[in-house]
Amino acid sequence: MKNCPNQKQNLANCNCSYNPCLRKGLCCECILYHRNNGQLPACLFPPDAEKTFDRSIENFVRINK
Repeated sequence: MKNCPNQKQNLANCNCSYNPCLRKGLCCECILYHRNNGQLPACLFPPDAEKTFDRSIENFVRINK
């Protein structure tokens, strides 16, 4: 993982509850990872939905109707 000058600031706003995640606070890497997997990052989900780890676009649309 690359060093990010904004990582500390990003971590303050990161709601990812996946503890072994190596991309916490590295937003550009997080977005790329989830985009490549047909998902959205945790920060786009409310806390209760994020904790399900269902980061699918379908889930995002369903909870935001």
